[in-house]
Amino acid sequence: MPDDFLVVVIIAGIAALSSLMGGLIALWMRTATLILSIAVGGAAGILLGTFSFEMLPQARNSAGLMLSASGFILGFLLIYGFDLYLNRGLIVGDEADERPRMMRLRKHRERRGSDIVLLAGGTSIEELVEGVSIGVGIAADPGLGAMMGIAIAIDNVSEALSIGELIRAEKSQHIRRRILGWTGLIGLSVFVSALLGWLFLRAMPPAMLGFLLALGAGGMFYLTVTDLLPKSEKTQFRQSAGLATAAGFLLMFMLSGLNLRL
Repeated sequence: MPDDFLVVVIIAGIAALSSLMGGLIALWMRTATLILSIAVGGAAGILLGTFSFEMLPQARNSAGLMLSASGFILGFLLIYGFDLYLNRGLIVGDEADERPRMMRLRKHRERRGSDIVLLAGGTSIEELVEGVSIGVGIAADPGLGAMMGIAIAIDNVSEALSIGELIRAEKSQHIRRRILGWTGLIGLSVFVSALLGWLFLRAMPPAMLGFLLALGAGGMFYLTVTDLLPKSEKTQFRQSAGLATAAGFLLMFMLSGLNLRL
């Protein structure tokens, strides 16, 4: 148990510190849009590879096809429901036919917070899902947990860069405190939830661990396809986002073939 606990602390600590590191980078320099598209696109590709080659295969092996599929659907719907709650159901694309009607409704039903609160606060809560997934992944297989930790750490850096740029764009007071405060909260969320996930869920039957892994994959999949990929495309140059996404996905494919074990 002590060795496994040390693995959890190290992996969760790296994922947590990566968020703070992203905040420090955002404070140190303004992130060019090209760098941002590569960072966010690469994180999206790495997460997509982690779901495809590590989390879902492990979940299917432990819980079976139907139970793992149910977990994925539930995780997806939980984060989707949270997104709807924050935005009061008013989620629409810029070119959607429904956009004018949604904009009229938004005048009477404002979102639950500013852009920064929605992004940073929402990310902090979503990190709880990712942290628990790390803890459950380590309980199922330390190597799997390590792969997930790598993916989430890279994702946290890209998210912190985005938060930093959004706060800097407001040109308000206390920029340093706000950036470090939000990115620190995100890091704390993933660290604490990873420890709690491992401490309280590691003794569960393998089928339930597989279900929880699939649940985490579903939630993280939603974040990737609705947040990271669109965000990276907004700042892409000559399809830098698509190239970075492909590179991240291929990297996880190759790492999964190494059968990493701790």
